Amino acid sequence: MGAPAPGKRAVAEGLGTLLLVYFGADAAAITLMLARGTTPGTSFSIGIGALGGLADWLAIGMAFAIVIAAMIYALGRVSGAHLNPAVTIALAATRRFPWSDTAVYVVAQLVGTALGSVLFALSAGADAVVIGGLGATAPFPGIGTGQAILAEAIGTFVLMLVIMGVAVDRRVPPGLAGVVIGLTVGGIITTTGNIAGSSLNPALTPSDRTSPTPCWAAPCHRRGVPQRLARSRPTPFFLAQG
Repeated sequence: MGAPAPGKRAVAEGLGTLLLVYFGADAAAITLMLARGTTPGTSFSIGIGALGGLADWLAIGMAFAIVIAAMIYALGRVSGAHLNPAVTIALAATRRFPWSDTAVYVVAQLVGTALGSVLFALSAGADAVVIGGLGATAPFPGIGTGQAILAEAIGTFVLMLVIMGVAVDRRVPPGLAGVVIGLTVGGIITTTGNIAGSSLNPALTPSDRTSPTPCWAAPCHRRGVPQRLARSRPTPFFLAQG
């Protein structure tokens, strides 16, 4: 049996990233919505962490871990389940994926993440946008741009290292990739989420901006960052995120 048709692979990538946003990134929005009205214990907390401290980030990380593992097992045989433009480009740069298919994958991933944000907003209502900010990412209070770039770069490096080790290297026993990659993402988010949101995926950043209510028109949060911070510190590390 030959490889799936390009259109089928593009649909698989779009569907995978759609569900990644809906169940992963928007878990942060749900956390903020649940924590609405609580008083942060420290200036480093702006909502996420108000319910259970670091356990909030663990819950968000596990939401990512589960949906990533599920998509790898469900769609990996169709498209490879990249779910991330940085993964697609890195594989193409190392000659493990054809450059001719790269643009199609990236476009499918961007469309999928945008649709995921819209569907979540329709599902959860206005608070998903106004309070949860659709789970968007930005540096947190007290975190400079350089610190945010460093945290995202380290997290992305670890993610790509694991992907190359368990998903690309054929010497690794089959069946491990989904669990290992998912848990890696979950661990990175748990540890670095309160630094810059732990995007690790350039497709998630533009999808976070599909909100029907712009940040300048409502008290929008960007994965917990208040409107004034989101407006004054736009995410500057699109290419540095994995």
